[in-house]
Amino acid sequence: MTPAAPTPAYRRLSVEERRSQLLTSALDLFAHRAPEEVSLDDVAEAAGVSRPLVYRYFPGGKQQLYEAALRSAADELQHCFDEPREGPLLPRLSRALDRYLTFVDEHGTGFSALLQGGSVVETSRTTAIVDGVRRVAAEHILSHLGVTGPGSSLRMTIRMWITAVEASSLIWLDEDKQPQAEELRDWLVEQFVAMLTVTARRDPQTEALVRALDEDVRH
Repeated sequence: MTPAAPTPAYRRLSVEERRSQLLTSALDLFAHRAPEEVSLDDVAEAAGVSRPLVYRYFPGGKQQLYEAALRSAADELQHCFDEPREGPLLPRLSRALDRYLTFVDEHGTGFSALLQGGSVVETSRTTAIVDGVRRVAAEHILSHLGVTGPGSSLRMTIRMWITAVEASSLIWLDEDKQPQAEELRDWLVEQFVAMLTVTARRDPQTEALVRALDEDVRH
């Protein structure tokens, strides 16, 4: 008889490892189902643990778990725009959008529920987490532009573009991820330049940035 394969030795997870495991399982569920459709039993089953263990780490129940998972997803989204400030600006923006759209692709349902709101688990805290992602994205973009004192026109333009990226991502999911992600990325970069160009007609600060971008593209 062929000897049975040895049973892997059980290893007790540390507090941080177990918490991370539960958050990973929750994020995977929220990526494919709306938050209100995910129960603590679902999370426990996905993580291979008992429901009481989930409560031990998240005594606030599903609301606390959802907010923690949301913060974890927000951290990942924020890192999408954390691109090294080297080389031409537009390729940097393209790489950041590649990471952003990859996240959207992998967390489609959860991303939609997150941005569209209306979930039964939505609170002022969850809204603040999402708004925080938008603020960090805007700060990253302004930093890439080399702007330390942005005027209201430039700030509004950047925030409008971030809103357009979010809306386009939701529509992209609704349209069965068409066009291809690479085409959507290029389209969004072109929209970024177009919005800056329009603002430049009435704002000297943005006009100087557009001139610098033109020089960047030529070289």
